[in-house]
Amino acid sequence: MNITAQALTQRLQERLHPVFVEVLDESAAHAGHVGADDSGFGTHFRVRIQSDIFTGKTRVSRHRLVYDALQEYIDQGLHALAIEVLEQL
Repeated sequence: MNITAQALTQRLQERLHPVFVEVLDESAAHAGHVGADDSGFGTHFRVRIQSDIFTGKTRVSRHRLVYDALQEYIDQGLHALAIEVLEQL
């Protein structure tokens, strides 16, 4: 299965109901690194997300929620995930 930013965005919307979410595929910048494949897509992502679900939770708990939401993709080869949880305004 080809992992895309769109697929990750959709899953995060379904599971975490964010008020803001941005998923960037940074795989091309990691060409030749461990976990990268020859395509330059679908292995390294950055997630910027803001959700009411994160309110009152620790940083570790917030990241765990994101990892849990995307576990299926991690199992399929998503190698690296940078998470930026944005604070509520």
